[in-house]
Amino acid sequence: MAPRYRRRTVPGAGDPRRRSRPPAPAEGRPARERFLAADRYRAEREWLRFEGTAQRDLWRTLRERFLARHAVDAPWVVDLGSGPGRFLPWIGGPRSERVAVDLSREMLLAFRPSPEGSALDPARTHRILADAARPPLPPSAFGAVALLGNTLGFAGPASDRLWQAATALVAPGGRLLVEIAPGPGERSRYLARLPASSVGRLLEAPLRAVLPRVDREGFATEPVRRKEEGEFRRIPAAEVIGRCERAGWVVRETVAVAPALGADPDRIERAQTHPRAWAHLLELEEEIGRRPARWERAAAVLVAAERPPSIIAIK
Repeated sequence: MAPRYRRRTVPGAGDPRRRSRPPAPAEGRPARERFLAADRYRAEREWLRFEGTAQRDLWRTLRERFLARHAVDAPWVVDLGSGPGRFLPWIGGPRSERVAVDLSREMLLAFRPSPEGSALDPARTHRILADAARPPLPPSAFGAVALLGNTLGFAGPASDRLWQAATALVAPGGRLLVEIAPGPGERSRYLARLPASSVGRLLEAPLRAVLPRVDREGFATEPVRRKEEGEFRRIPAAEVIGRCERAGWVVRETVAVAPALGADPDRIERAQTHPRAWAHLLELEEEIGRRPARWERAAAVLVAAERPPSIIAIK
């Protein structure tokens, strides 16, 4: 049986059950229309998008590790444009009240509590059916605000409004966690030319033995996949970083997701069969992903920024 919406809501928000149906789709925004019309099948597929293969495990694990590095055990945290809330359990800490906000009822109903290894308490999880660009939430009340899955890019003309809404929700000293899709992706030329079995064995070696070989041969850009016009905007990492810095925020980390083997499922699968190789692959991807040169063409980039704490004048 599909889960029902919880009765509890965040401070200042209306009861999500009163939002019986999403607003009508706007003209010229195909991505928004698809989200509004998402059925149970699509919501289930969205949840499963990060499991079932070694490649998906890599994508998911790198995101979970990033969120864990920037976890804050704040009273309230929120994921705007959450979809089924695949990464909601990794936002916040053990005592945090977690909020998922999305346009799609089916996406919110697809949420599954308590993934293995997460800090999620199902009793502290809330779902609100609403437009993330106009969230019915109090400002400056959330220790962490997430915009994952290229939500900004899919917002199209509303991306500026969504950015303003997200940053307004962050409490002083809190974190903004953003995922964007600047480019088509990359892969390591060196690792790509090795047989898959050799890659698995190579990654058994420490990072210092592998990294110079990867650097020497560089990276190849993946082919650009055709996208429907207006479906989403590729937002450069420099744009997000610049916005944060101009507002006085401190950018704590920027990392491309899996620039070395992210587009190479066969070699990732071989690496996953060896625990030490898998651990080294995660280290390799994060080390390379933190380099600004890898952000420009990355298929996904994660940015964590901290809002400065309030300054109290003492007389």
